[in-house]
Amino acid sequence: MRKDYCEVMKAIINVKIYDYETYIEDGYCIYGKEIIEVGEMKNFPEYDDEIIDGKNKILLPGLINFHTHIYSTLVRGASIPFNPKTFKDILEQLWWKFDSKLDNTSTFHSAMVYGLESLKNGVTSLIDHHASGIDIIGSLDALKSAIVDKLGMRGIFCFETSDRFNVEQCIEENLAGLKYDSSDAKGMFGLHASMSLSEETLDKVSRVLKGASIHVHVAESLEDEEDSINKYSKRVVNRYTYYGLLNKDSILAHCVHIDEDEAKLIIQNKAVIALNPTSNMNNAVGSFNINLFRENNIPIIIGNDGLGTNIAKEWTYFFFAGKAGIKDAAGIGFDELLKYINGSYDYFGRQMGIKIGKIKEGYVADFVLVPYINPTEMDETNAFGHVFFGLFDNFKPSCVIVKGKTLIENYKSNFDEEEIYNNALNASKALWERLGDN
Repeated sequence: MRKDYCEVMKAIINVKIYDYETYIEDGYCIYGKEIIEVGEMKNFPEYDDEIIDGKNKILLPGLINFHTHIYSTLVRGASIPFNPKTFKDILEQLWWKFDSKLDNTSTFHSAMVYGLESLKNGVTSLIDHHASGIDIIGSLDALKSAIVDKLGMRGIFCFETSDRFNVEQCIEENLAGLKYDSSDAKGMFGLHASMSLSEETLDKVSRVLKGASIHVHVAESLEDEEDSINKYSKRVVNRYTYYGLLNKDSILAHCVHIDEDEAKLIIQNKAVIALNPTSNMNNAVGSFNINLFRENNIPIIIGNDGLGTNIAKEWTYFFFAGKAGIKDAAGIGFDELLKYINGSYDYFGRQMGIKIGKIKEGYVADFVLVPYINPTEMDETNAFGHVFFGLFDNFKPSCVIVKGKTLIENYKSNFDEEEIYNNALNASKALWERLGDN
């Protein structure tokens, strides 16, 4: 079998294959770092390399988390006085206190745990939006070292520039991240949110951006819009457009409270919206308006804002919350949902310079094996219904493969998990001491 192919190959056989477009009931997939051949088992060629039996499993593309905050990992269980009345209270009483005490050690160990738990939830790539007050310089290298170099995932990284921090260092760190240039790691230019960014800061960023895509929180709460209007007589998206920051493929996270004019600016500038349904519900900031996004044909990608690692769940919450927000039981159909899912893979592939999200020849071998025995008929017409209602609610792959390398096998990772968690525990103790939590 392809003896001229010098790369180590593996084959998954006797498996259902579904990539949100094509379904094979009983198929095989031969792969190295990329997929070499896919087909029905009746056509499986003579083969003498390693074989993985996928019987009673379904092979799916690995999931992608398009907006997260890895640093949130080590806040679990911390006692921080917390009695918020507004969204800004949530930031000031919890997250801004917490991230101000992060150094590169805590950032690295946060990423080791977060990446490992992401893999166990079938997430093979992520886009992170980082903040750390003690160590700004070197923080993206700490993230990349853990997520990409140690754990073998793919990632896009940025630092959320804010007037809370040393702005010059924020800019320097983002420019360093923009130098990442591989199919494994890339950078974007991070900004926190309009309400923590002065005119002076936006002007500084505009002078160094040189067409790079930004990654920024936009109108997550109504307070962000009110702050922008009261201080600058502009809505949030208009501010970024005024400074020439809204470049192609920029990620605007949340966009719960944007208006029609802002939606038009987003699509005119070829940016995308990253929705985070669970986080919006948790912070009680309101519901996104799916009608506004769809009427303006804005691409939608899905993140979780650092709240856990289960992105399959976020797609289900997007589906349900989108309906609830417009009070229409038929508000989002599977065809529309599939358009967003497939479009999100296209977006990530464009950023990384790879073909991803399909189980076809030439695409990267980033996929997951999930146990599934269908209780009803399953074919190409209803495969997504099985995946959405049968798997996404409790998405636990038994096998996770990234770049052709098996990272999770029989639910176990090939990393020293005890060491990863012990190191994180020690880092958290030092972090909590800085927070004043005994």
